[in-house]
Amino acid sequence: MLKHRFSISLRLTLWFGVIFFAGWVLFGTSMWFHLKHTLTSERRLTLTRRMDRLQDLLTRNKSESEDDRIEDFRDFAYATGNGLSEVLRSDGERALPSPSEAARNFAWPAVPQANGSQTNEPESFLHVESNGAPYWVMIRRTTIAGSEPLVLMAAAPEAGNLTVLESFWTGLMISAPVLLLISLAGGYWISRRALGPVDQITAKARSISIRNLSERLPVAETRDELERLAETCNVMLDGLESAVNRLKQFTADASHELRGPLSFVRTVAEIGLRSPEADAISQQAFREIVDEVAKATEMLENLLTLARADDHVQSAELVPVDLNDVVAEACGMAQSVAERSQVSLSITGPRDPVTVLGDFSSLRRLLWIVLDNALKYTEGPGRVEVVLNTREDEAVIVVRDTGIGIAEQDLPHIFDRFYRADPSRSQVEGNGMGLAIAAWIAELHDARLSVTSKESIGTTVRIEIPLAAARSHAGAWQPITPMNR
Repeated sequence: MLKHRFSISLRLTLWFGVIFFAGWVLFGTSMWFHLKHTLTSERRLTLTRRMDRLQDLLTRNKSESEDDRIEDFRDFAYATGNGLSEVLRSDGERALPSPSEAARNFAWPAVPQANGSQTNEPESFLHVESNGAPYWVMIRRTTIAGSEPLVLMAAAPEAGNLTVLESFWTGLMISAPVLLLISLAGGYWISRRALGPVDQITAKARSISIRNLSERLPVAETRDELERLAETCNVMLDGLESAVNRLKQFTADASHELRGPLSFVRTVAEIGLRSPEADAISQQAFREIVDEVAKATEMLENLLTLARADDHVQSAELVPVDLNDVVAEACGMAQSVAERSQVSLSITGPRDPVTVLGDFSSLRRLLWIVLDNALKYTEGPGRVEVVLNTREDEAVIVVRDTGIGIAEQDLPHIFDRFYRADPSRSQVEGNGMGLAIAAWIAELHDARLSVTSKESIGTTVRIEIPLAAARSHAGAWQPITPMNR
């Protein structure tokens, strides 16, 4: 689920942080155990050296008097370990008195018996607790020349080691969030830097459409996967451009070549229709031929228009145009269609001129396409309203009908070529190219073309065109791609 919710850079950041943090935990834990082992080894080495010195003391002082030996042992115990030393016989009795009160009250471990399991270990290192505090105790069996076997014991507190370990662990815990944040920030910076070329490739790829297939993605000479990706995409664009160009050429050539035969068929059918010798059945057949040829001719003209649009062959010469005249002429063309369909057509507009920079015939064709669709899909007695007004720096033409409407899932595709919506709309005559041409004309005029609709309620089309005064200022109006294109 994670890979579907977050971007690659964020996922890389999280993975980098998790791996870094896991490595830090493993490193910190291993270092803690290593420190513990080192401190324990140092403590054992200290006690071993103390035992060696005690054994050497007992060997050198064996000829001294008892009192001198006791005094030397007491001085040694205080000098080396706060008095925590004992010299015992093999039966556990003290060979020398305890050198201090602390030694007498210390919880010494039991002396290993000669027949016990520890007889094979002349020296042992034990962890004990005395008075609630942890200690390390070393026990050594030894024999002083000319005397009975002895058991030497020495203890050292572990509190200092535990303090060091606790401080080390506290430092690890305090540094954890800081290191985690640093690792996340570093991972994000590295991922963004590594994926920066991907964003550039993505932005460039999104800017390439059927209108500018000749453009290519930037190729950075990095000799890595990104360079190969850009080169592969460019090769794909080469093939796509070649295929689209062949399709455009075929469409333009076929449309152009078919115009002649269709004109010939229509002319022959019209001559036959006017012939007095043709009976009723022949005349009906000629009428159907004329109607179908007219539809085919219109479709070919639309195909040629779209082919020119794709090749940027045709461009509109923008001159001052009064939209009142455009609306009046387009609605005049639609009036007869509205009367035949028993649909009322109303026009509302300002009395003052609404001047835009545009091509009169193209704008009229744009509005006629919208009106034609509104009338086709509105059953009588219905209503189609055309409203022209101005808003800030733009003129707005609103065409509102009470027709069958457009399904929500069809709205994003209505400007696609040859797209026909649900079957109820497909029963109406049309070839699915009108709105594609309307969107192209709107784009030529830097206009916005948008559609909102509800099924069984009606459709509203908005055409927003910059006013001539707004376009006369440099940078006051930027070209806008038609909506839902």
